Amino acid sequence: MNQPLALVIDDEPDICELLTLTLGRMDIRSEAAADVASAKALLGKHQFDICLTDMRLPDGDGLELVEWMQSHAPGTPVAVITAHGNVETAVQALKLGAFDFIAKPLDLGNLRNIVENALRINAGRRQDSKILGESARMHELRNMVDRVARSQAPVHISGESGTGKELVARLIHDSGPRAEGPFVPVNCGAIPSDLMESEFFGHRKGSFTGALNDKAGLLQCAEDGTLFLDEIADLPLAMQVKLLRVIQEKKVRPVGASAEETVDVRILSATHRNLSSMVAMGEFREDLYYRINVIELNVPALRERGDDVLLLADHILERLNGTALLNDDTRNALLTYPFPGNVRELENMLERAVTLCASGVIKPADLQMRDTSEVPTTTAPSGKLGEQVEDVQRQAIVEALEKTRYNKTAAAKLLGLSFRQLRYRIKKLGID
Repeated sequence: MNQPLALVIDDEPDICELLTLTLGRMDIRSEAAADVASAKALLGKHQFDICLTDMRLPDGDGLELVEWMQSHAPGTPVAVITAHGNVETAVQALKLGAFDFIAKPLDLGNLRNIVENALRINAGRRQDSKILGESARMHELRNMVDRVARSQAPVHISGESGTGKELVARLIHDSGPRAEGPFVPVNCGAIPSDLMESEFFGHRKGSFTGALNDKAGLLQCAEDGTLFLDEIADLPLAMQVKLLRVIQEKKVRPVGASAEETVDVRILSATHRNLSSMVAMGEFREDLYYRINVIELNVPALRERGDDVLLLADHILERLNGTALLNDDTRNALLTYPFPGNVRELENMLERAVTLCASGVIKPADLQMRDTSEVPTTTAPSGKLGEQVEDVQRQAIVEALEKTRYNKTAAAKLLGLSFRQLRYRIKKLGID
């Protein structure tokens, strides 16, 4: 079996030597470059299995190289080496297509994990797509899933309730280098607030009443795999702060423990709520929002997917009993119904219809469709709904200004906004 080949790009000889020695102990050959020009020349000559690059180089920076590699060496995962605490640069690198990032001073254990995950990308098997649908929106979604699966960047999955956000998260996990690791889904709204820290980070025996044994948290259970935070909008603000630190530092401290533990976990999240509006109203931390929303995938509503509803209906019926059929009137009814509950509602509707239909042929009456004339949908704000959102934002900003005696810097902090964002919203909303 051929040895993997790595490209190390850094103008500091000591860093290059450290990386080369570490890779060598992992049985990985490496080539070194001290600047962008030399790196591009090597990338044109060899097929590398991974690239490690510093951010600051004599003739450019790592971000430029990451962006260049997306079109000139798209098959090579690239990880960037950033200064300690420089989260903004790390996030920008991930958005440009970097596989992951490593903070200085280098943690060799973390470096080995990143390299091993990168090597699994090309060696690992790809899963067949489990997302049914032939509409343009679904083809676009599958293409995005394929792209983000190769990265370690946090992905936020948005969409209405019942669209299949967890299914998309599972596909990202199954299609990426962590497929052999655990996939741990958690509904953030289902955990009592007083148990949340213990559930996420674990605890030590005797750390609180009822802690009879050591317990691993959800993050530790997802080691080498993926933690899927469903309905992340339901996390209390205090927990949001702690989660942000875990994502940035890749360390957790179990309740009652004296030391932190390193965790290697990919974070995926989802919600049916509008996180950007929640940030504007001070209900969700802006810093966490930008950290989990490095890449956003939107799962389309069923009413936006055209004939996919019939493809899904046939698939669901086959899974239920394989004999019930839809007549033409029923198929037309499904095509015109707006499905406020999306795929989940379609599944429930057909399961009920299979039980009710007498002849094995499902008629429109068997579906028991509800009157949707007064059922609100959760699509993007427009018209009167958009005005209502603006009214709520305006009220929140005015209240924050009054609480801080019109100190805009303090008001921005209270709302979880930057000063520039607050100033923009004050002007946009016409607040005097």
